[in-house]
Amino acid sequence: MPPIDAKAAYLLDTDTGNVLDDQNAEQPLPMASTTKIMTALVVIEAANLKKEATVSPDIPQYVLQHNGSNAKLVPGDTLTINDLLYALMLPSGDDAAIVLARAVAGSSDAFVGMMNRFALRHHLFQTHFINPDGLTYYDASGNPLPGHYSSARDLARLTAYALSNPLFAKIVSTRQYDLAWSSKHGAYHWSNTNDLFNLYPATTGVKTGFTNEAGYCLVFSATRNHHHLIGTVLFSSDTDTNQRFRDAKTLLEWGFGLPMLPAY
Repeated sequence: MPPIDAKAAYLLDTDTGNVLDDQNAEQPLPMASTTKIMTALVVIEAANLKKEATVSPDIPQYVLQHNGSNAKLVPGDTLTINDLLYALMLPSGDDAAIVLARAVAGSSDAFVGMMNRFALRHHLFQTHFINPDGLTYYDASGNPLPGHYSSARDLARLTAYALSNPLFAKIVSTRQYDLAWSSKHGAYHWSNTNDLFNLYPATTGVKTGFTNEAGYCLVFSATRNHHHLIGTVLFSSDTDTNQRFRDAKTLLEWGFGLPMLPAY
């Protein structure tokens, strides 16, 4: 297996189902905003994508309180669920995660229940959520609250399922998304945080993540010569945002370099 810096890694050949790399891949770890893979998938499967949701006044304060990333959603703006999915996945909008959770389930807690039931149904037994965005919650003493974790294996398996959905695959492969001004909302421009697109041209997605506890994480996918690989790296570094992309490139180059059956 190629040497990488990540604390845990998993590389899956989705055409054959073969596991190409497994390094601590069953260990439950904090996974930061890679959480949003599940958030997006639950929304896509449960919601009317044409339905509209309004950004409530408390959303910016929530993001600020938890030091989260955001899509700069403006309170009072009303956007479709479809557009909010791009706000969720491209700039990793924690604000979009809360708006979507409330729109789909009525509350963030109720939506998290949907996420956890989905994980159980799909046998993701090293996965559990306490929020829809992956932010770390702290108790009164400043200690991280437990209960939000996944494994490199679970995330890759979840992503393999998610990519079978055309809308999910389209969203995570989008580099830029522009939403023009309308009478219901302002103009928005969202860029994808996944710099693996620049480092490895065969990349097709999927999602970055970072918290102090999770370090820099990445779930990634790539297609080369009609062959498809999906992988995860968790805690590649807690100081270097680019190490996760280098780790992913190392795994992909190694995986695609293995002997393969011809594509039919």
